[in-house]
Amino acid sequence: MKVISDKRLFWFLKEGSEFNLSNEDHLNIYVQQNISKGKTSDIRKLLKIIPLNVFIGAFNRIKNYLPKEVKHFWEEWLADINTPTKKDT
Repeated sequence: MKVISDKRLFWFLKEGSEFNLSNEDHLNIYVQQNISKGKTSDIRKLLKIIPLNVFIGAFNRIKNYLPKEVKHFWEEWLADINTPTKKDT
């Protein structure tokens, strides 16, 4: 899947640059910029176009390069979504 870079998040790229999210390197930088610099709307868009298991894989590859607070937030969120709810038990 290809997506056009948002100049607000990818100011360091040429306007209109594309990411091929099938390419692991492109996916990793796309996820990293979105979760560390993006707004809530950017995160929603990201999670709509990337399946959760793909997001988790990318997160696990990039988490050591994220700011500590961002890494901690996403580790907690991912742990919460894997915790069974009362209706699941």
